[in-house]
Amino acid sequence: MPELEKMFGGRLAWLSARRKRSKEEVILLLMCSLSIPSILPFGIYRLLQGSWISAAVDLALVAAMLAVIVDVWRTGRYKAASLGVTLFYSAGMLATIHLRGLSLVYWVYPTMIAAYFMLRPAVALAINSVSMLVLVALLTRELELLNLFTVVVTISLVNLFAYIFSYRTGLQNQELHTEVERDFLTGVGNRRALDGKLEAYAAERRPHPGSCLLLLDLDHFKQVNDRHGHAAGDKVLVRLCELMRNHTRSSDQIFRYGGEEFAIIATGAGLGAASRLAEGLRAAVAEEPLMDGHPITVSIGVAGMDKSATPEEWLMRADKMLYAAKQGGRNTVRVDNPAAPPANAERV
Repeated sequence: MPELEKMFGGRLAWLSARRKRSKEEVILLLMCSLSIPSILPFGIYRLLQGSWISAAVDLALVAAMLAVIVDVWRTGRYKAASLGVTLFYSAGMLATIHLRGLSLVYWVYPTMIAAYFMLRPAVALAINSVSMLVLVALLTRELELLNLFTVVVTISLVNLFAYIFSYRTGLQNQELHTEVERDFLTGVGNRRALDGKLEAYAAERRPHPGSCLLLLDLDHFKQVNDRHGHAAGDKVLVRLCELMRNHTRSSDQIFRYGGEEFAIIATGAGLGAASRLAEGLRAAVAEEPLMDGHPITVSIGVAGMDKSATPEEWLMRADKMLYAAKQGGRNTVRVDNPAAPPANAERV
């Protein structure tokens, strides 16, 4: 086991390092790579034995795996390839059993399990269910009813267990992903989540309305921690996030950028709408008693997220506006070239 973990772990790390491949892409490449040496010897043996049709099926599978490896390696498009490989696996397995008979029915088990590695559990289960029906039709004439029932039950149990395991693993990965990208104190997204959303926005090819980035910073927050303690400061941050949730749209995304600094992606909002949103937040924070006996205010910088710039440039422009708001007396909003700023928002 340690040797296998070292071998496959090193292989996974090497594949992932190339062009930042996703785990789905790596799994597909490994499945295809492992299938070739598993199937090729049988194809060569049957070719030498003169079993032309069976050999053709095996060699066609090998050729398909090679084509998928080359295509996915070059393009990174794994979704359609994963579906195609699974369908080809299933068709090849059924064709082999039809041509060679009952003795090759054991290929059903690894073929069906492989589907859950490459596809979503529901899709894999659907494909395997269809394969099961075809298999029953192929074996009806070769097996007695009890033996056929045994094969069907064992294959069904394998599918059930694989489905449950795949589904549970997917839920756990989703929960882990959510926790990794959530700020432990406030419950909003963290810096990792912000970077991911900005990168995803920059990589999005479909046309969509422009969005804006808001950076907020609590004014003189160090005084809160120094005078009242960090526990009190943490309560202020939690209440601030609750207030931001109540004064933003469901499509807006809130992140803790660092310390007492927060970021908001105003999805689909132009500079005019984003500056009005920022001014509304500034006024709400100034009016809300986030801490008894200590007024709390925020300074906000706003910048557009156009595709002609990079996420780093969006952050830099928003940070520049935030710095200008701080320098301008705090408790203000500064907007990077706003098209239609609100009446109370200051302009640079």
